[in-house]
Order: sequence, then structure tokens, then C-alpha cells
Amino acid sequence: MAKKIRVLIIDDSASIRQTLTHVLEQDPDIEIMAVASDPFVAARKLLEEIPDVITLDVEMPRMDGITFLRKLMAQRPIPVVMCSSLTEAGSETLLQALEAGAVDVILKSKIGAADGLAEDAMRIREVVKSASHARLSNVRRAAGTIRSAPAEGPAKKLTADVMLPPPTGQAMAKTTEMVVCVGASTGGTEALREFLEELPANAPGMVIVQHMPEKFTAAFAKRLNGLCEVEVKEAVDGDPVLRGHVLIAPGDKHMLLERQGARYHVSVKTGPLVSRHRPSVDVLFRSAARSAGSNAMGIIMTGMGDDGARGMLEMHQAGAYTVAQDEASSVVFGMPKEAIAKGGVDRILPLDQIAREVLMTQQKF
Repeated sequence: MAKKIRVLIIDDSASIRQTLTHVLEQDPDIEIMAVASDPFVAARKLLEEIPDVITLDVEMPRMDGITFLRKLMAQRPIPVVMCSSLTEAGSETLLQALEAGAVDVILKSKIGAADGLAEDAMRIREVVKSASHARLSNVRRAAGTIRSAPAEGPAKKLTADVMLPPPTGQAMAKTTEMVVCVGASTGGTEALREFLEELPANAPGMVIVQHMPEKFTAAFAKRLNGLCEVEVKEAVDGDPVLRGHVLIAPGDKHMLLERQGARYHVSVKTGPLVSRHRPSVDVLFRSAARSAGSNAMGIIMTGMGDDGARGMLEMHQAGAYTVAQDEASSVVFGMPKEAIAKGGVDRILPLDQIAREVLMTQQKF
């Protein structure tokens, strides 16, 4: 019999503790080791036994979740999933949680409302199970991602077909500029920071899908822009893809690459969840296969699930050069593994070599 994933829930709200317990125990692979109303109670429980995963609220009396997280990571690293409501003002706090070592963040649909949390049951269980497999040696360097918590959605996982048709297979005219398309999820926020910090100001134009909700992407892009030589911004419908510029897909919107003549721009639009995500990496990659073909480079980074695997295969079949982050440097080797399994990956590289590969590929244009 497989060992169950043991979870410690830390939240000052009794109703949230009760709801989280109910949600997680619906999965036969998960058991609740203990619950705690604040970090001090949790610390006493940790002296008795160590869980596989901790779910941690951000705002609590006596000690906030970020402070406890930092102390925990310094003394006894354990996979931590932050559980919080998101506001524009709170996005900076959640960025700090990821930098401090949180593997992932679940956003409550309604502030402090247990019924809103219950609607997101499938996503919560999925994130906790994924966190139990996280490589903590990579978490501090490439911390997790903030994950939106939509309702459970359709039982059937939709493909990119709902947003745009498959590539035609027609050869594309070569352009003088390369466009780079990147997809990431769990572990992606800090992995992207490390990757983008290594790029010079004249790096090729880049479009990125990182699984995250609305209100967060603007703060994420702003922080990256202050750290990198390339200019980073949250994408707006119609934005051109330019050398030295990086466009981040806005939360809760799909981003597609489109071509007009020899120039590229992005289309930002609403639509159903694709591969259970919005924005979806599959949507971006398919649009690149259709619009850029061999003029594109596709990169798939750390993340759970399989979003991007089909799209990367389509990019590969359209002539694009495709790269996957390797298992050793990934926080969760899910999306890259699935892309490799489908046969759509040309090269597998550790995170610290991907930026150099982009620049070497750029020289061929």
C-alpha cells in the first residue's frame, strides 16, 4: 500500500481549517497529520512529527505566515503551499512567499469564505500532491508559482482546439528576427527570474506564459523589469514582439502570437480553460507553430501537469527549435517530462544553460 501524503494545516480560521481538512481527505492518497491555529501551535506539533506538506495562511495573529516560512526554511525545509486571498496590494506579499521558499500558492476564491475554498477542491488536492514531490534543493533558487483557483471546471480537459485550429503544416517565410516562446508553472516565477537576468538588452523578443491569476502578473512583470536588462511588461492586446522586450501573459487571459508581414504581435483574449489553465502554454505554443514556424524557439520549464506538451510538439513539427528544462534543476518535473515523452523536444538543458542556448540560437538568424 502506497504511503499517504501527510499534511499539516496552519490557518487561524477554524472554518478554513475544517474546509481544507474535508477537501484534502477526499483524496485517498492524502491524510491530515494535524491542524494548527497559528505558527506557535504548529511549531509544537513539528517537534512531535514532520509532515510531507504544510498548507500555510499568510495573515495570522502572533506571527505572520511569511515570517514562519522563513524560519522553517532556515531550520527544517518542508514543502509549503501558501493559502491566501489575492488583492493587488497583497501580490507583493505573495511574491515574498515564493522568494522565501514556498513551493506554490493557492488563491482562495473569496476572502475568508470557506464556501469559495470548497469550490476549488480539485485544484487544492492537485497542488498539495504535487508539492509533496517538489525538489526542495531547487525551491530556494527557483521558488514556486502563484496558482489561480478556478472552479473545478469541465470533467473533460479541453485542448487548444477551443481557441484556434491546429497548424496547417504550410512552410513559413523566414524572418530576420527570432521569437522565443516560454511556458512555466510550479517553480516558474524564480526560474524565469534567473533565466531573464542572464539575457542582454538585445535578446530576441520573447512571450511568456506563467500560470498565475489576474492582479498578480502586473506586479510580477514589474519586479522582473527592475531586475533584468530586457524590458518586461504584462502583455496588452496588440503589443508588438520586439527585440529586448519580454511580454508576460496577463492572468486569466490567453495570449496568442500572431504575425503581420515580417512582424509579430500578441493577441490577448478570454476563452475557456485549456489544459485546465488560463493562460495556457498550449495555446501560446500552438499559435507560435501557426504564426512563426521555424522562426520560433520554444522553451518549457518547471511545472506540474502537461500544459504545453502538445503545443511544443506542434512547434517542433512546424520547424521550431525546442528546449525543455532538465529534471535536476526543475522544482517539479511535470510539464518538461510530458513534452519530452511526446517527442517534441530537441534538447534538454539545466536552467542555468537555457539563456545561453537562446543567444546561440539567435546568432543563426
